[in-house]
Amino acid sequence: MRERNNPFVIVSKKQEQRNRDGHPWVYADEVTETGRKPENGGLCDVFGNKGGYLGTGFYNDNSKIIVRLLGNNPNDRHDDAFFERRVRYAVEYRKDVMQDDIACCRIVHGEADGIPGLTIDRYGNALVSEITCLGTELRKEVIYGALARELENIDGIYERNENPLRLKEGMELYAGWHNGAKTQDTIIEIVENGLRYEVDIANGQKTGFFLDQKLNRLSVRRLAKGKTVLDCCTHTGSFAMNAAVGGALNVVAMDISETALTTARRNAQLNNLDIEFVKGDVFEMLSTLKKEHAYYDFIILDPPAFAKSRKAFANARQGYRNINALALSLLPRGGYLATCSCSHFMPAPQFRQMLRDAAKDVNCSIRIIEQRGASYDHPVLASVEETEYLKFFLLQKI
Repeated sequence: MRERNNPFVIVSKKQEQRNRDGHPWVYADEVTETGRKPENGGLCDVFGNKGGYLGTGFYNDNSKIIVRLLGNNPNDRHDDAFFERRVRYAVEYRKDVMQDDIACCRIVHGEADGIPGLTIDRYGNALVSEITCLGTELRKEVIYGALARELENIDGIYERNENPLRLKEGMELYAGWHNGAKTQDTIIEIVENGLRYEVDIANGQKTGFFLDQKLNRLSVRRLAKGKTVLDCCTHTGSFAMNAAVGGALNVVAMDISETALTTARRNAQLNNLDIEFVKGDVFEMLSTLKKEHAYYDFIILDPPAFAKSRKAFANARQGYRNINALALSLLPRGGYLATCSCSHFMPAPQFRQMLRDAAKDVNCSIRIIEQRGASYDHPVLASVEETEYLKFFLLQKI
């Protein structure tokens, strides 16, 4: 029964079961009672309707997710030392799984590291932070201090707090160097898989670079030798560059964004790689190539998320089906397709079924060579499907 002294909420049986199954969120419409109303951003205990303790987390009644649990250990004290330990565990995990590659990786991955709504990516001597949880925002000085102690040679933290989710948490949007100190330029050169890239941490997508595809890019590299390659939605050119350095006969990379293509061209030049860059909409260009009976040995599809909500799932699934069918139609028998989805609203089983449907649309069969998710530095919390957002399938048309 309830014996703790923190402000608390009592939740429905449905919510209680979800939390006992390991999900760290409490939804506002599942709260049946509030006792000693917590302050927004403050600590809040969560109990089931019979008084069983479910955990303690950050409360915020501005959000549909009214509590984000930090854990369910009744002996935890959620003081500065608690958050310093969480940071230390996150860094130690990256040192284990990334080893010598820790200078260019995700350091903190939100709920999967027990720090709600926090993303920290490292690019050389700079960290890039995004916070979408008020409770975490209020404790960021402790977290940043712990990161500075755990990591070597960090010159500054650039905050990319521009995500509209912050507005739903009652927080403002802003970006800039933490404490206003510009410690270095916001264009940073990194090395990933032996290739050099310029990362714009101030203006690039997300925190400046898609670190989650690191190992998937190596899968493309291994298969590219002697092949003609088409990289769709190339963004900063990373898949195209890995194909080129893997010995591809010819590489064409397309994107609708001229800004992205400018960065991609610069990255290719940094590595002395010969890649043809083309501007255009991926659906239109693939349709045109189909009409022209153009063929490629290897096609890479890494589009932006089509499914940005559950309501958009049906239309998004059709979009994925159409674009994958177009790509398959441009492959000869024996050709390869690397295809991705970065939306957690498109689970892997549904994505796999969509690929079967796309193959049926062009009257071919496919075999799956490899199915992957995000790199090791983006761990999946087994009880939270939202953390398993990235799907990467490597297929052969047969």
